[in-house]
Amino acid sequence: MPALLPGLPLQMAALAMAVFVLAGAVKGVIGLGLPTFSMALLALWMPPAQAAALLLLPSLCTNLWQAGPLATLGALWRRLWPMQTGVLLGTLGGVLLFGPPAGRAGAALLGLALAGYALWGLAGRRLPQRMAQARGVGPLVGVLTGLLTALTGVFVLPAVPWLQSLSLDKDELVQAMGLSFTTSTVALGLGLGWAGGADTAASLWASLWMLPAAALGILWGQRLRARLSQAVFRRCFFVALLALGVWMLWRAVAA
Repeated sequence: MPALLPGLPLQMAALAMAVFVLAGAVKGVIGLGLPTFSMALLALWMPPAQAAALLLLPSLCTNLWQAGPLATLGALWRRLWPMQTGVLLGTLGGVLLFGPPAGRAGAALLGLALAGYALWGLAGRRLPQRMAQARGVGPLVGVLTGLLTALTGVFVLPAVPWLQSLSLDKDELVQAMGLSFTTSTVALGLGLGWAGGADTAASLWASLWMLPAAALGILWGQRLRARLSQAVFRRCFFVALLALGVWMLWRAVAA
């Protein structure tokens, strides 16, 4: 099969671009979900490690944008740096200990992570403030998030539920998620670069070409946000993730 991009055959490249348009649209509507949604769909036909490498640059660029503005980033970093340090150490340690996500185990863990995230989102619950703000919880949440990032390529759990429990206002929460996702993306990229070899390098180069697709999707999603009920869209998004997660888990167990 001819290759449109290094390490990515023509049909895979076309499908991947379509995935990033859809994942970008999700992020444009609800402010998150690009790595989660793209990882879930890409892993249906390519190894999880290759999918994780392919989403790095689109995820990094969109999350850097979300982590702005710089005027308030410093204060937020001072509040969240213990958690960010945990994310970095957990992700690097997980990739070095267990290797990139691969095989049935990686697919099963990804399915569990997606289903868990979807159930949490559908439940609409938050961690108790006292528990979320207890001493030492932030670094622990960071390490656990990093380990799940290394094992699955998805970096929303337990970081997002924890951030939602910190009494941040709407803008601070969006910026905090952008900061956390940026740390996770950088850490995963470093870990994959260390452990992945030539195939991962080719996927990283190919991920550069996914940026226009993701940007197009975000612009599309921002237009959809003005027309659709965000609550309805979020519900549909989480139901779809739950179905994908359960299906991936079943496929990995039955294989």
